[in-house]
Amino acid sequence: MVFFYLFFVTVTLQRICELIIAKQNEKWMKKQGAVEFGQAHYRAMVLIHFLFFLSFLSEVIFLKKVISPFWVVLLILFLITQVVRIWALFSLGKYWNTKILVLPETKVVKRGPYRFLKHPNYAIVTIELMIIPLLFQAYLTAIFFSILNMVILSVRIPAEEKALKELTNYDGEFENYKRFVPKMLKKCDKKC
Repeated sequence: MVFFYLFFVTVTLQRICELIIAKQNEKWMKKQGAVEFGQAHYRAMVLIHFLFFLSFLSEVIFLKKVISPFWVVLLILFLITQVVRIWALFSLGKYWNTKILVLPETKVVKRGPYRFLKHPNYAIVTIELMIIPLLFQAYLTAIFFSILNMVILSVRIPAEEKALKELTNYDGEFENYKRFVPKMLKKCDKKC
């Protein structure tokens, strides 16, 4: 159980740090003239993520769940998701946020994992919502919140893409990209 509590506290602190960074980025973006979209679903998204952690904690403690026999593989996958998460956040820099904030006429970020995928951070969150509970055999949490995540992303992603299309060069930059299917880079010739 010590590993569970250490893991839970670490992931929770990580999320709190991300919320602090998001708030700082929000202030900066709004000073630059950013426009906010998706306020109607934002509270639901925050509630889902809060309830995920509450459910995960409750399921492990009250149903006396133990670490998975496949914990090594799951932990490695979790660590890989964290590397990609940090890569995505650093690639967006001050433009990264938990809210949909768009700075009109700004070029869309297309570096880091965004060279390959339209929504790497959402892909990572989707994977995390499965891996984190599976690490401790919290199957109810894994299933229920994976479904809720799909529902909220079915609202969130179209709202974000619509906002980006209206105010930036998003269409041109991600014209041939699928939402969650990685785009392979073309071989570079001398002009690259």
